[in-house]
Amino acid sequence: MSSSETKSSKKYEIDMCNGPLLGKIVVFYIPLMLSGILQLLFNAADIIVVGKFAGDDSLAAVGSTSALINLLVNVFIGLSVGTNVLVARFYGSGQKKELKEIVHTSILTSLLCGLILVFLGFFLSGPALRMMDTPADVIQMAILYMRIYFAGMPVMMAYNFGSAILRAVGDTKRPLYYLLTAGIINVVLNLVFVIVFHMGVAGVAIATVISQAVSAFLVLRCLMRTDADYRLDLKCLSIKKDKLLKMIQIGVPAGLQGALFSISNVLIQSSVNSFGKIAMAGNTAAANIEGFVYTAMNALHQAAISFTSQNYGARKPDRIKRILGICLLLVMAVGLILGNGAYLLGGTLLKLYSNTSEAISFGLLRLSVICTTYCLCGMMDVAVGSLRGMGYAIMPMLVSLIGVCLFRVVWIYTIFQQYHTLKCLYISYPISWGLTFLVHLICFWLVFRKMAASQLMKERA
Repeated sequence: MSSSETKSSKKYEIDMCNGPLLGKIVVFYIPLMLSGILQLLFNAADIIVVGKFAGDDSLAAVGSTSALINLLVNVFIGLSVGTNVLVARFYGSGQKKELKEIVHTSILTSLLCGLILVFLGFFLSGPALRMMDTPADVIQMAILYMRIYFAGMPVMMAYNFGSAILRAVGDTKRPLYYLLTAGIINVVLNLVFVIVFHMGVAGVAIATVISQAVSAFLVLRCLMRTDADYRLDLKCLSIKKDKLLKMIQIGVPAGLQGALFSISNVLIQSSVNSFGKIAMAGNTAAANIEGFVYTAMNALHQAAISFTSQNYGARKPDRIKRILGICLLLVMAVGLILGNGAYLLGGTLLKLYSNTSEAISFGLLRLSVICTTYCLCGMMDVAVGSLRGMGYAIMPMLVSLIGVCLFRVVWIYTIFQQYHTLKCLYISYPISWGLTFLVHLICFWLVFRKMAASQLMKERA
């Protein structure tokens, strides 16, 4: 291996275990945030194009699938969290053999998960959308969109697991370049399929699958060409039982947590559906705008996982505490600025999605409650990221189950039944975020004290 090859790989990585943290977290965060926003633009392009050129029925059809798609996908995406944590830990501790095994186990697992999701999406989309009381005039379009979307799950999974490997070593720049390429392709294909060929929801779904295939190809090619210890060799693809079990131990609770969030969101989507398709269209547009704010905050959740996990592997507990503090301050600032900015500009932004004034009014109502308090969600997620980075996955899952999901279910069947308005429904979000964040913070403090005491005993021995 030449020295120039080594340098070309190292220039994308970040030394998370030594030196000042703030600047490195920001350098890690910005490309990751932009990558997340580009991923959202896939769906935003779908929604904007279909809303403007195919009408509110098509917009409602695409929007009604979001919560259900997340419910089916999140458990499998959660395994990529296990990949992120373990790659960062082995990389930080210099365990090259274990690093190679987790990389190859992860990529093969991603492809198998994608194939399972193809079948789940095809067979469950119709029954699940009917259980959600999706209106009869949009349900066939929603089923068609979901089935095409899930046909692309193998490439979506491959991208997510591949980018998790790069993210674990501090490389957030190359995934950004790949998503930029795929995002441009997605927008162009959306316009061609919907405006030129009049393919409606099928056109935007096909465009999304093609663009995801491009991003997956680019990230896998990157892993195959790198000179670093996390290089991917297709001939070495295999599943190492011990690595898979560790991935499952960390990733499945994370995935279940995401699925539990989605279950509560499915119930909320069903409640929104009871207000009719115009309310559904406004809710869809507002939720899409919120997605950009959430993604900007969620990148700091990813930063907390990677930085915490590498320093956990390097046995540097003092840096872990500083990582949490920095990420909390950054996510609070991002949430307050972007969340309130999205609400203040909501009238203008919502017009990008719909021409209907009533749908825009419904969208503004959602933004006024959720976006203005969104920083609470970001702070909750950062605390979860720190716990996952230290290898604790079941604890945050249980806390989230009670603090977010169970709370929202109880809210829907009690308070919402008494005050049957959309505003009452939306208020359940910030209350659940705030309560759950406080409990996660207490959990972090208890885990950190236990870890620091264990480290001190090892040093004295």
